[in-house]
Amino acid sequence: MTHKTAQKPRRWLDSATHHHWLTCEGLALLDFHRQARLASGGFAALDGNGRIPEGAEADTMITGRMAHSYALAALQGVPGAAALAEHAIQALAGVLRDERHGGWFAADPATTGDHTKQCYIHHFVALGAATATHAGIPGAATLLDEAVGVIDTRFWSTDEQAFVERYSQDWSELSDYRGGNSNMHGVELCLALADVRDEPVWLDRALAIVERLIHRHAAARDYRILEHFHGDWTERPDYNADRPDDGFYPYGATPGHGFEWSRLMLHLEAALESRGRAAPPWLFGDAAALFDASLRDGWASDDAPGLVYTVDWQGRPNSRRRRHWTHAEALAAAAAFLRRTNEAHYERWYRQLWDFVDVTFIDRARGGWQQELDGQLAIDPDEGDVKPDLYHAYQATLLPRLPLAPNLALAAEGL
Repeated sequence: MTHKTAQKPRRWLDSATHHHWLTCEGLALLDFHRQARLASGGFAALDGNGRIPEGAEADTMITGRMAHSYALAALQGVPGAAALAEHAIQALAGVLRDERHGGWFAADPATTGDHTKQCYIHHFVALGAATATHAGIPGAATLLDEAVGVIDTRFWSTDEQAFVERYSQDWSELSDYRGGNSNMHGVELCLALADVRDEPVWLDRALAIVERLIHRHAAARDYRILEHFHGDWTERPDYNADRPDDGFYPYGATPGHGFEWSRLMLHLEAALESRGRAAPPWLFGDAAALFDASLRDGWASDDAPGLVYTVDWQGRPNSRRRRHWTHAEALAAAAAFLRRTNEAHYERWYRQLWDFVDVTFIDRARGGWQQELDGQLAIDPDEGDVKPDLYHAYQATLLPRLPLAPNLALAAEGL
């Protein structure tokens, strides 16, 4: 009797059923988050039931991400998405913009006392405008030109070959802080601008940032990413030592950012090669090491399922919160590595991460995804029952179906 050799399991990335599941989940997320639209302009954070809390006002980061997400949906042919993207663009060009000094506030200036100009916020204004420009959303191209002008003249430092962090409202004072998170999203923006505006110089900037933050600093720390620096780029490893749960500036290393960086590095490699340029050999090597280190430190490192939020410099869990975006970025990175290498290691993690998201974060009773859970996978009491973010979850339904290049805005048209 002849026995057939066991067939290698088919990749989920090649499964029509899996693609259909991703499409359905993405459409459900888009439908849930359209409720965040404010009649007065822009978008606000939703509570766990998909309602805007009383008194909520427009948030610039959320509005920029909504412009990006609904513009992506419009490119795919989702009815009603273009109008939502245009609503976001109007707010970014209106109430959220500083008419006097230029640039953008973090939120409606009438409701917040923080009028500083933050690099992180400006990157999402520009990302939303870039994707919306490619989607043909009215007003987006003008907004993009202005946003790129501000980023280019205020936040990009030619001397440092990286983005600076924060100014006073009138641009007269520059903070002594430099941040990894804003520079990571700067790489994301650079990839978008290189394709949407056909300006290869943004790839040079992305590579310079990756070389500094990952190849120079993270590699020396066993691929735990240091995110906090002084203005001269000396390291600040103890920054916010009493705040390991901080949503934007936590102490220690953040495995979720490790996954996000690693995926962006694969996109950068592909973008360079698509333009006939050779990517440095260390780019893929560092990306793969970063992915594995983030798994090592993050997955069940406190003996509970899922990825922890932060770890200390020895890899011990600091914040045991389970944040939805960490898992969304991990599975998107696994898909990117699977597409790049076809290695079974990444297939296993891609499936395992989606299985965890399916039972832990997807809220089939109320819609959307649970976003801020504690170490016992219950609603985090400090964050509350909130669902402010479409961007990470929605991208996780798109990226596995797309090539590593061109950029997401251009590639999404093929879905």
